[in-house]
Amino acid sequence: MVAARITVNGKETPISPAAPHTTVLDFLRERGLTGTKEGCAEGECGACSVLVARPGVNKPTDWVAVNACLVPVAALDGQEVITSEGLATAGESGTPAALHPVQEEMAVRGGSQCGYCTPGFICSMASEYYRPDRCAHPDPADATTTGTGTEHGPNGFDLHALSGNLCRCTGYRPIRDAAFAVGMPTEDDPLAQRREQAPPEPVSTAYTRGESAFLRPSTLADALQLLRERTDAVVVAGSTDWGVEVNIRSRRANCVVAVDRLPELREMRVESDHIEIGAAQTLTEIERRLDGSVPLLAELFPQFASRLIRNSATLGGNLGTGSPIGDSPPVLLALEASVVLADADGEREVPLSDYFTGYRQSVRRPGELIRAVRIPLPLSPVAAFHKIAKRRFDDISSVAVAFALDIEDGIVRKARIGLGGVAATPIRALATEAALEGKPWAAQTIEAASQVLQAQGTPMDDHRASAGYRSAMLGQSLLKLYAQTTEAVSS
Repeated sequence: MVAARITVNGKETPISPAAPHTTVLDFLRERGLTGTKEGCAEGECGACSVLVARPGVNKPTDWVAVNACLVPVAALDGQEVITSEGLATAGESGTPAALHPVQEEMAVRGGSQCGYCTPGFICSMASEYYRPDRCAHPDPADATTTGTGTEHGPNGFDLHALSGNLCRCTGYRPIRDAAFAVGMPTEDDPLAQRREQAPPEPVSTAYTRGESAFLRPSTLADALQLLRERTDAVVVAGSTDWGVEVNIRSRRANCVVAVDRLPELREMRVESDHIEIGAAQTLTEIERRLDGSVPLLAELFPQFASRLIRNSATLGGNLGTGSPIGDSPPVLLALEASVVLADADGEREVPLSDYFTGYRQSVRRPGELIRAVRIPLPLSPVAAFHKIAKRRFDDISSVAVAFALDIEDGIVRKARIGLGGVAATPIRALATEAALEGKPWAAQTIEAASQVLQAQGTPMDDHRASAGYRSAMLGQSLLKLYAQTTEAVSS
């Protein structure tokens, strides 16, 4: 097997002698690329952002920004990485002295003061700069009425690309101005040209140092057999959860098995009666491939952490951790989704409503992986996702509520409601569903059902919210849905 190597700014570099748990951040800094910085070590500040060449949605390759503080460098064996230093050498003139267009705009518009966060902003901006389907609005005024309004610039720049980057001294207006001022890549831009060729193929990796190993099987069958043999293995995809454990809690594993590039876990199929989403597709990939065809997921994605996290996080990982405050389970519960579990002996399909058994526990057996998530069709026409948190973006929810309703002739024919943050597991609001079904979609029904919804679950007091607040937000969420639905119908 070829020794593990990573290409950084066009130069191939051996990963050895780094320990298997070494992050991309530490690997780069140890080699003098100190533009990549550590701020929070848990994927919230974006100071560590770098670009990785990944399979594209609209082009063979996308330049994807990821949190270098969370990703083990062994996970990028055989892959290509660009840092803020590499962007500068890839300027339009091709000379090392030339600034990249996003660097130029940040400089001339005062987008940097202390500079600590700036390289991370630059890499996240560059990822959006190279997004193949970004296009300028013919009329700059149209930017305020397109997509999410002022979060899109006249050049098509989506500010959600920067939702995972924090700045404490410059202020965001100059940074936004820089983002909205960048043009389109020129034809001779080497990183733009690179999008036309396929990214590096995933390589089979067996990187060991001492008693620790990072393993990347090449097929699902190999992965399942490995998990049967290595009962101590920690399974990772985007490492957005495990990376925090490694950094903040100093967790170490004798064996880490990466499944994020397994082709069997990266498929998406739309059948007549269901949509099947591979468990290792990133949330960004799912969002762009579905392109709004599942409205409830389309509401979820912008509120799920940040673009930097969504560029790595997967549905399989979010469900696999079993967290009661994960954002995707309430939505998938409302969609009546099921999970396809696979082990070396075969597969089984389990309704998500039967999947969680306790705090961070599930019916998934040792050696089993979540291969895919299935969403039945047709979809309920009335859908909404309400996330109550202290920040608008890039935050953990205090309460999350997902609704999927069929309303015909003013009568609720079917109601599915998923809840997060109010019990030891994500749950269905079964009593509230029963209080709605068969009843008129009217104020009296909603008032009564909201009282039922407030009593669902077993919310607790913690530093994010009190139990009373959580219960109150459940009831308010249904009232909000009714107000929004009534407004939409009347207009």
